[in-house]
Amino acid sequence: MPSEPFRVAAAVYGILHDRGRVLLIRRAATGYRDGQLSLPAGHLDGGEDAVTGLVRELREELGIEADPHSCRLALLMHSAPERSDDREYFHLFFTVDRWIGEPFIAEPGKCSELRWATASALPPDVADYVAEALAAVTRGESLMVRGW
Repeated sequence: MPSEPFRVAAAVYGILHDRGRVLLIRRAATGYRDGQLSLPAGHLDGGEDAVTGLVRELREELGIEADPHSCRLALLMHSAPERSDDREYFHLFFTVDRWIGEPFIAEPGKCSELRWATASALPPDVADYVAEALAAVTRGESLMVRGW
């Protein structure tokens, strides 16, 4: 009997740009990196492509309607499990240049702050892998492996 093929988890991240800044969110009450700044993000639900999942996550987290045609894959990060009970991940970081609406905390149970920051001068409490991803995007890299 053939074995089940390996499956990797996938998460999408939105890098919203405005006047040379990126939008960060402070994670709260999720059990994962709570208190740290990150990008608006989430897991793919299955049965949806990556851009559709990103647009959905931006709607759920920020109350905005992103233009799917302005969502461009900037970086694929393949990360090793962070803990023994974790999985490998494909983190898909997309730049998002156009959206409708003003971002706000649409999920106050998961986010406690929105903050615009310059990518070259990120606050010190940005999640390490997010800071590494933003630096890789700035350098023009399209693939990053982490933790291997």
